[in-house]
Amino acid sequence: MDNLPRWSLTPIYDGIEGEAFTRDLADLNQVQSQLVQECTLLSGEPSRVTSAIALYEQMYDLFEELDAYTYASYSTDTRSKEALRGIAVMKEAGLGVHQAEVAFKNALASIKDVLPELISCSPELESYGYVLQELLDEQQHLMSPAEEALAADLDRSGADAWSRLQEAVSSSASALWDASTGERRTLVQLRSLASDPDRSVREKAYRLELQAWQEQEIPLAYALNGVKGTSITLNARRSYEDSLDRSIRQSRITKASLESLISVMEESLPMFRRYLKLKARLLGVDQTAFFDLFAPVGEISGTWSFHDAMEYVIHQFRSFSPSMASLAETAWKHSWIDTEPRSGKVGGAYCIGFPKTRESRVLCNFDGSFSSVFTLAHELGHAYHGHLLKDAPALLREYPMPLAETASIFAESIIFNNALPSADPKERITIIEQFLQDAAQVIVDILSRFYFEREVFSRRKQEELTPEDLSSIMREAQLATYGDGLDSELLHPYMWAVKAHYYRTDLAFYNFPYAFGMLFGLGLYDQYRREGPSFTKRYDELLVMTGRADVQNVAASAGIRVDDPDFWRSGMRVILEYIDQLEASVSW
Repeated sequence: MDNLPRWSLTPIYDGIEGEAFTRDLADLNQVQSQLVQECTLLSGEPSRVTSAIALYEQMYDLFEELDAYTYASYSTDTRSKEALRGIAVMKEAGLGVHQAEVAFKNALASIKDVLPELISCSPELESYGYVLQELLDEQQHLMSPAEEALAADLDRSGADAWSRLQEAVSSSASALWDASTGERRTLVQLRSLASDPDRSVREKAYRLELQAWQEQEIPLAYALNGVKGTSITLNARRSYEDSLDRSIRQSRITKASLESLISVMEESLPMFRRYLKLKARLLGVDQTAFFDLFAPVGEISGTWSFHDAMEYVIHQFRSFSPSMASLAETAWKHSWIDTEPRSGKVGGAYCIGFPKTRESRVLCNFDGSFSSVFTLAHELGHAYHGHLLKDAPALLREYPMPLAETASIFAESIIFNNALPSADPKERITIIEQFLQDAAQVIVDILSRFYFEREVFSRRKQEELTPEDLSSIMREAQLATYGDGLDSELLHPYMWAVKAHYYRTDLAFYNFPYAFGMLFGLGLYDQYRREGPSFTKRYDELLVMTGRADVQNVAASAGIRVDDPDFWRSGMRVILEYIDQLEASVSW
């Protein structure tokens, strides 16, 4: 594999202690104070709502720019003292931002009776109708200003510290790989071997990974108990039914829509177990093990260079949208992408936006597999979504979790569907299996994570959970979803330690949005296949709309009803077609 590039953050700031960062931090503190003052006047002068909104958005542009920079610096080197100082600085700044946000929501509530008239009389405010109502709804779930301030202050040394512990452990823990040379592999490096074509390598990495997680299980169990306990307490004090209720509201969906989605995911499990049994036959084993889930099959099991992967992604994007291809090329040529797995760097992948600079950065751990090409496309899909919203004001730029996955899944669909026609029969097997591999993760594994988190929240209300409890709950969740599709003796009981989402109080149940996004994205791609190039403009408009409407209305703009199980079943039928094709294309 070629030298893997690292991203450049210098166009954003020259360092956490640099002049530009310090200046923006001072501006943030000043704007935050101005907003609090403006909010004290708003109840007596409702017409000041426009200036209050302007200050609110200025505050969030500054805060998100600074916060994204510190996290991007930290996530590529979790042991960096400068990055850790930056995290602490932003936590302090976040207290003022939270105070101003609470003041803004309370001020809006004080003029809620006249707000509809103000909106109807002002073209400038008309586009804010939905988000202002959403802020009013959130205000109904606030504690007193003093309690909110205390909760935000305690978060620094509480739940957020537990979250950073998980990231630090997962990015730095390692296992002895070769006793003869003393070579060690980090957990991130071990997980990247899950796609190695050699089954003995995959199994060795899997067993060493479990061993490494077991060595860290006590601090991580305490961390997870701390995060979930904090969520339960705060959500109760804020009058949410439970943590799932808050997640549903954050996701801008209805409970009926979620139940519809989950029921269809459960219906689909036999179909995915059939695929996993088919994969076992393709791999020449009696039963698929957890460490076989990402195993390559067919002829495209060689290593991709990062250069070739980017050329490929850009070429495929261009077939759908020149502007999408241009964004991906910009990300490559201007060093927006950090690809190299290394000690101190967090695992997985993400895309993060910088609203002032109007750029994004993409982190991944590129291993040269075809799967990592899909991951690259996925994260660049997020970057394209951010690109379309880069000129939108802060309040119209934030989209909910389910729609956050739409652009990324759609980007993967472009790669998949464009790769198939030119593939020879053996390559076609690999490409279809890669698609099914990802689909199984997004439906089956995500459902197991949903079951796991639901049970953890339920039991955490009554007791502290031991590492053995957490591993048992995870194992039961995997058995309930994977069933006889996987070897029950070779599951992954430590997935509760792997996934950073579990350790974020603001991301409870950050699992079902992936399934939502995949099936929604498949539905949109199916429309594109029917409509052709004319769909591209409508797709861009839909992504822009994600910042200013709920999921039902965004979906309705594409003719989709997300509370109708038949819509979700239509996406499952697409997946089933490829399971049938994979089985038919293999000579036994």
